[in-house]
Parts: sequence; C-alpha cells; structure tokens
Amino acid sequence: MSQSVRTRPEGSGRALSEAYDTALLDLDGVVYAGGHAIAHAVDSLATARSGGMRLAYVTNNALRTPDAVAEHLTELGIPTGAPDVITSAQAVARLIAEQVPAGARVLVIGGEGLRVALRERGLEPVESADDDPAAVVQGFGGPDLPWGRFAEASYAVARGVPWYASNTDLTIPSGRGIAPGNGAAVEVVRIATGAEPQVAGKPLPPMHRETILRTGAERPLVVGDRLDTDIEGAFNGEVDSLLVLTGVTDGPQLLAAPPQHRPTFVDADLRGLLTGQPEVTEAGDGFCCGGWTATAGTERLELEGDGEAVDGLRALCAAAWTVAGEGVCELDSGKALARLGW
Repeated sequence: MSQSVRTRPEGSGRALSEAYDTALLDLDGVVYAGGHAIAHAVDSLATARSGGMRLAYVTNNALRTPDAVAEHLTELGIPTGAPDVITSAQAVARLIAEQVPAGARVLVIGGEGLRVALRERGLEPVESADDDPAAVVQGFGGPDLPWGRFAEASYAVARGVPWYASNTDLTIPSGRGIAPGNGAAVEVVRIATGAEPQVAGKPLPPMHRETILRTGAERPLVVGDRLDTDIEGAFNGEVDSLLVLTGVTDGPQLLAAPPQHRPTFVDADLRGLLTGQPEVTEAGDGFCCGGWTATAGTERLELEGDGEAVDGLRALCAAAWTVAGEGVCELDSGKALARLGW
C-alpha cells in the first residue's frame, strides 16, 4: 500500500482471498461479538481457507490465551490452532523481554493471557509491587478485575518501574453493547502516576512485527472493524486493509477518517473476502460506485441513485476523502447516510 494520501477505496478485479496470501483478522467485531459468531463469518472464512488463503487471528485483547481463543473459534465452527492466534499479550511480552534481564519478574495487571505470554519469553509473572518487579504490564483483565490491581500497578510505576501496556483500546464490543477496554484501565494508572506506558498492541509497530514473525505472511490483508487500531495498524505496517462494518465503526466515522484511518477496501461483512471490489470512478464533480453518485457540496455530502448500500458508502468515502485531503471531512453526511440506512 502506498503511503500517499488515499482519496477513495480501491477496487479489485480478483477476490481478496485470491489477491492476498494471508488474512490478518481482528476478532471482536469482525469474527464474533459477545462470544457469538457474526453473520456470514463462519461460512466466509471456510470458503476463503478452502481456496488457499491462510487465516490468522490478531487481537488486542490480552485476556485469553491463544489456546483458549483457538478453542472458542473451533467451537464456533472455525477450525483453528493456537499458532493461528496472535495476541497483544505476545507482542508486549516480546517487547518487555528485549528490555529487561532474562528471567526478570514482571508485575501483571490483567489475565491469564499475559501470564502465559510472559512465561513463553522466560519471564516470571508476579502479583505485588513488593515482589521487586523489573517491569509492570497491564492488559485487559475482564469485567471482574479488582480495583486494587490498579493501585498495585500505581505503586510500582510511581517507584520508577518501567510500565508497559498490551494495548490502549478505550472500548471493546460485547454482546450487550460497547464496554470499557484496556485503554480505560490504563488511564486510571496514568492519572494516578502521571507516567506513560510503552504500548505494544495495534496500531503500533510491535504488534505488526509480532504478527509477521508468527505468520510469515508475504501479501497480508488486515481485516478489522476499528479505524484507530486495525486500519491505522495496517497503515503503519504499509499493508492493505479491509474494513468490515460489523463492529464499532459507523458511517460518519468512516467518512471523517483522516488519512491513516482510511482502509484500502470497505465491505459490509466478511463475505467481502470472497469477491472482487468494485471500482469507484470519477464522474464530473462526483464519484460513482454501483448505482450511486456522491458529491461534496458546500455544506454537506450529496448522494443520488440506488443500489447496494455499501456501494453508496464507497462513493461517499471518495467524495469525503477527496475534499478532506490530508485533513478530516467536516461536511454534514447525515442525509446522505440516511439514504443508505446509516
């Protein structure tokens, strides 16, 4: 992917599962939500895999181990082994291991996924700031993580112990809606100490490096639902991306995306892996996709035509991103998106 400013989603004459050798798939909001498979995910992934595409699951959620994630995916009907799962816990464990002595103690504020990843790197997880840790690591610990764990982290960080975070996602999708993520928990310790952690997860380079080291992907396609993690991570790694609209990103956020948050491709769900992607073409002062034409007026984005809603969204992206350039489109998109059901 070129790092020049993207002004429209790209087209593809080949199915994405044929154009790329490996799909680097986010989990929450892409494959499942609230533990249940998202519509069309199981069948789409089976078809992509049977056609020769490797599937790797890349998650910022550091709570569960790769074994647990693989078991859950297999139960959903997506046969998966632990080596196919890459977590931010693994990325942050590698980052810590490169900066502390071998066998060092690490204070863990989070779940079993962090502890397993640290042991994989030869580090010793501990539970107290009084255990003389060489580092503090913070990852998503689930809804029942005791408040006192944040205090334990704060005690160590305030003493000057290096602080690491698996990721800083402020929110995480659940079956009941959007819940606070690890980034919200990191803010608690940041406020208490005034310190800043080193962060490993998407969209930062340590996570992309971990993913490529573990998968060996040569033509990877990042597939995600979040602009500020999945899509920005692909941008930082200079690889292509597919945004699916089954998670947290909505129409207004996509149209207002700055350059680093603009995906290569946009589709409704994971069925987009199995098809080509339609071209968005210029038409006078506007942009066409499918049966839709989008233009940027003086105050709002305009949309005319009919057809598949996602084609209309692609056309609107071109109009919005073109007028925004290296900035953010501030034109009103409400009426245009309403025509598409967004």
